[in-house]
Amino acid sequence: MPWEKSFDEDEAIDKAMRIFWEKGFEPASLSDLIAGTGICRGSLYNAFGGKAQLFVKALKKYDKDNRRAMLADLEAMDDPRQAIAALFDRLVTSTVEDPEKKGCFLVNTASELGTHGPEVSDIVRNGLRELQAFFRRSIEVGQARRQFPGTLDPDATAKALMAMVVAIRVLGRGMSDAVSLKTIAAQAQQLLR
Repeated sequence: MPWEKSFDEDEAIDKAMRIFWEKGFEPASLSDLIAGTGICRGSLYNAFGGKAQLFVKALKKYDKDNRRAMLADLEAMDDPRQAIAALFDRLVTSTVEDPEKKGCFLVNTASELGTHGPEVSDIVRNGLRELQAFFRRSIEVGQARRQFPGTLDPDATAKALMAMVVAIRVLGRGMSDAVSLKTIAAQAQQLLR
């Protein structure tokens, strides 16, 4: 008789995402995943293939539900300066308001790429590349509208803004307070003057 799922796969991936996001790939044990998803070991392997495959699905879900959704909202804004400011405001607010200090699942994974295969590396690199591209496009639009100085190098400035995003996400995991994170966000805005 063929194996039949007795659980909602999307819900299981969502629960696994939260476990991996909070603990990281290596520290999240199979026992953590079984307890956190409510799925027995056999069903987890049958549905997902194993811990590494479940991690990939969880990371893709996070990327789609968080980074892509946020960028879609920001891209819809007509004012590039306002869109960039909104991004940094959201980052600081979500970082400060997170009682678990989880940071960003994508950035957290970037810091442990050596433990993952090429598929995870591709997801992380693509996510960070698209965020950097958002900054570059916003700067180019802002320059065309004379909102940003024409002397700004869009690529270099986008890279610097990206570094500030990573700094907020990493330092916000418990090393810096809200005032420090807001200072970094304010400095990001200074790069555009």
